[in-house]
Amino acid sequence: MTAELVRGQNHPLSQARLEIRISAGTPIVAVAALGDENGRIHGVEWVAHPGAPTQPGLEVSRQAAADHRLAVDLDAVPEAVHRVSVLLALPVGGTGPARFGAVAAPFVAVTGLDGGEVASYTITGLEAESAVVALELYRRQGAWKVRAVGQGYAGGLAELLTDQGLAQAHQLAGSINEAVAQGLARSVQAPPPRTADGDRSRQAAAPALGPDQGGTAPQPGPVPPVSPYSGQTPGGPGQPAPQQPSYQGAAPDPNAVTQPTAGGPIDYSHPRRQNAAPPPPPPATPPAAPGQPAQPVAGDATGWSMEERLYNQVWGMFEDLARTTAAYRSAVDFAESRMDKELEQVLSDPRSRIGGQGDAAREAARARHAQLVAQAQEALDRDLTQLAAEADVVEPALPPAYARWDSPVWHAYRVPMEIPMALRLGDLHLREADRIRIPMLVRLPLERGLWIDSGSTGSSDGSFTDSHAMSRLAMETAVAHAARLLAVYPAGEFTVHVIDPAGSGAQPLAPLVQTGVLAAPPALGAAGVADVLGRLTQRVDLVQMAVRGGAADSLPPGFDTSQQLLIVNDFPHGFDDRAVNQLRYLADEGPAFGVHLMMVADREESSGYGPLLDPLWRSLLRLTPVADDHLADPWVGHAWTYEPPLVPPGSQVLQQVLAQVATARTKFM
Repeated sequence: MTAELVRGQNHPLSQARLEIRISAGTPIVAVAALGDENGRIHGVEWVAHPGAPTQPGLEVSRQAAADHRLAVDLDAVPEAVHRVSVLLALPVGGTGPARFGAVAAPFVAVTGLDGGEVASYTITGLEAESAVVALELYRRQGAWKVRAVGQGYAGGLAELLTDQGLAQAHQLAGSINEAVAQGLARSVQAPPPRTADGDRSRQAAAPALGPDQGGTAPQPGPVPPVSPYSGQTPGGPGQPAPQQPSYQGAAPDPNAVTQPTAGGPIDYSHPRRQNAAPPPPPPATPPAAPGQPAQPVAGDATGWSMEERLYNQVWGMFEDLARTTAAYRSAVDFAESRMDKELEQVLSDPRSRIGGQGDAAREAARARHAQLVAQAQEALDRDLTQLAAEADVVEPALPPAYARWDSPVWHAYRVPMEIPMALRLGDLHLREADRIRIPMLVRLPLERGLWIDSGSTGSSDGSFTDSHAMSRLAMETAVAHAARLLAVYPAGEFTVHVIDPAGSGAQPLAPLVQTGVLAAPPALGAAGVADVLGRLTQRVDLVQMAVRGGAADSLPPGFDTSQQLLIVNDFPHGFDDRAVNQLRYLADEGPAFGVHLMMVADREESSGYGPLLDPLWRSLLRLTPVADDHLADPWVGHAWTYEPPLVPPGSQVLQQVLAQVATARTKFM
């Protein structure tokens, strides 16, 4: 299965002989550079480029083109080489595009010799850059991996090669540009694609391969060099295009020799062969019809990677929904206050209290109110339609860390190699836009603990759940959150502990226990509570002293540096005063030093402690196991309805994901 990489992500390589296929909407230059363990290029002989297309283990194209195939043999590169970088640049000196922001995003794929894709990367987010490090193959502990880089340079190849540590960067960049220019001058024009009506007349020319690329050099008659970016015809500036042979009607004899017309260039292409370049890829955002809004596109936001762009797009949708709803509510409030004022003026005049004049004034006030509300509703419906269309496009494109449990992306889940920037904790919506769900994303690592409120809370639909069922739902919600955290962290970088003093959460905890992803079985009784809290408190103390003392490397050998999550069920059962103080300490100091708290508790049950625990509840992010409108944003003051990310009934996706996490952890250890 092909790994679709985002910026900074890597993927292992199981083959030494590879092809790197590059596709762009415009001719670009492809270069491959060898680097040492620090990524430095030692000399010009470590760079394969159009002027010197072969180096040990490398072969690149000799010309600028919209599509390239680079050959790589990792077993043939020198021992001192630890990195192979693929560099792309726009040709200089022509009238073509001068920055990648003006062209379609280049696509790079690493394939085997059989053509099967190993990894691919679409280089997005480029603007003023004219050269870019697309990806790199690097050696790590005897094995090779590929990493998506996407680092652009506005100064072109010279700036890029300088950053790679090459002393002769400017001279080599000039040599590459000269070789590309000479190749363009030697190129022979190819025929355009066949038109819709079947006319094969050669009216415009596209660049073809030169003799050094396997093309056919012109034999009789000189053909003036033509730049494919100049837009000039072979006749020269200001001259009419020469008449070219036209094949219409019956198919020509393939053995016949076509005679050129007087004064025109000779057509060397076979009349039945289509040599036209493939059409460029479609633009990122499909054009909208006149008067219609633009079609939404997933990842249509700023960011260095697709993950960051989707994150920014989701929160942009949140802000748009908050803003348009606030505008609607403000307009309705204004309409009501205006109607009340007009009715008050009517009633304040004794002459208008009776008779037709008063009735007409009241009807006019109500009509203006209805008109204002209708206008506000129309604007709201228009914005919600656009947001709903965007949500329909964005939701299927979300990675596992952002996706719902019912998303198909979980069926192709693999334990990640990198920590994502955020995590989905549920969905948010407003009553005016009930059909639109905005993912609730929080940054990782968590900056504050979570509190799954198991108290008797009325849901947003007016239904109530008894205390026993609520406790079970709360624990199932906590397990779903913990499973998602385990799934989005690399193997061995996230550890989960559970305190369940009375054993009441045994059934909801079964997926975590049976798959073996817990650090230890759930702690039972007061002794188990004291043991787990003591170990985690000691861990926070050690890391805190090491960090504040500037001696982070002096931690004990074998110290577990992974992020720790403590799930506490049925609080305050089994907790004495010492345990309560330790819990407060972990809630306050733990997140900064890698220990996070997830409480599953009913606040009313701990009311016996009085105000002692008030700081604890305030330090935690309160979530509910049922839909509830308890989340308020300070921006516009909306009360957002929160929906927890529960696993669909009957689905085995959570068990399957946890099984892969457990297998990866076993291999890691």
